[in-house]
Amino acid sequence: MSAVTLTAAPADRPRQIRWLLRLHRPALYTWGVLWLALAALLIALSGPLAEAAAEGWRQYDACGMSERCSYDQAAIMHYKDYYNYATIALNVLPFLVAAWAGAALTGRELESGTARLAWTQATSPARWLAVRLAVPALGVAVCTGLLAWLHHRAWAAGQGRIDSAKEWYDRFTLHANGPIEVALALAGLAAGALAGLLLRRTLPALVVGVAVSGGLLGLAYQALPYLWPAVTRESTVNHGFAGRGLVVDQGMVTRSGAHVPIPSCGTPASCETAYAGFAGRYSTYHPASHFWGLQLGTSALFLAVAALLATGCFLVLRRQTGPLRTARAAA
Repeated sequence: MSAVTLTAAPADRPRQIRWLLRLHRPALYTWGVLWLALAALLIALSGPLAEAAAEGWRQYDACGMSERCSYDQAAIMHYKDYYNYATIALNVLPFLVAAWAGAALTGRELESGTARLAWTQATSPARWLAVRLAVPALGVAVCTGLLAWLHHRAWAAGQGRIDSAKEWYDRFTLHANGPIEVALALAGLAAGALAGLLLRRTLPALVVGVAVSGGLLGLAYQALPYLWPAVTRESTVNHGFAGRGLVVDQGMVTRSGAHVPIPSCGTPASCETAYAGFAGRYSTYHPASHFWGLQLGTSALFLAVAALLATGCFLVLRRQTGPLRTARAAA
C-alpha cells in the first residue's frame, strides 16, 4: 500500500496542476490582460513618455524669465499621471492577490465541497494545499518581479531629466521599485489562503485576506526605515537639516550634545527665541546608497511573514482534516 502511494504521488502532481489552472482559467485570463496592460504602460514610461516629458522640461527650463514661453505641458502631465497610476496599481497588487487567494483559491473550494471531494479520492489534503500554494506563488513571484523591474526602469528614466519625477524614497515608489513588491504579494497570497482555510467561505475570506494585506502594507510602511542602519548628520541652527533621503528622525542638538525634539513655536519671533538655546540641528535619515539595503531587509521580513502564514495554512488544514485522515487510514 505504501509503495503504491509513493509512486502515485509524482504522477498525481501534474494532474493537480492542470486541474488548478483549468479551474482558475478566468482569473488567469484576467490577470494576463491586466499584466500586459501594466507592463506596456511601464515600458512606455521608460521610453517615449519619459523622452517627451524630458523634452518638455528642457523647453520649460530654456524659457528662463520670459513671459511668453512655449513648452509641451501635456507631455509633462501625461508622464506624471501615468507614472502615478502605474505606481498605485503596483501597490494595490498585494490586495488583489490576497482577495483572489481567499475567495477563489481556498475559500470557494472549501465552501462548495470540491476540496473534500478531491481529498477522498487520489489527492491528500497536504498535497492539495501544496499545489495551490506553490503554483500561484511561482506565478506571482515571476509576474510581480518583472513588473517591479519595469517600474524601476520607468522611474530611473526620469531621474535628472524630469523635474517632477518622484524621489527614490517616496513610499509608494520605494515599494514598487524592487523585491519588496514581490515579498508583499507573496505574503498577501499566503494571508488570503489562510483566511479561506479558516473561514471556509468565499466572501468573508476575501474581506479578511484584503484586511490582513492592508495590515501588512501598513507594517511595511512603519518598519521599513528601521530595517537598515540609518545615518545621522548635524548642522547649525541657521542652515536647516542636513542630508537628503528617507527621514527617520529630526530634532535639535543642545549645547551639551543631546538630541531633543523640535520645539513648537507659532511665529518667527517665538521660533527665534525657542531656537536660541540650541547648538544645532540633527537629522537621521537613509541616503540613496541605502536603497538596496532597505529593499532586501524589508523583503526578508515579509518573506518570513509569508513563510509563517503558509505554515499556518498547513497546520489549520491538518487540524480540519483529522477525521478524514483517520477514515482513510482505516480503509
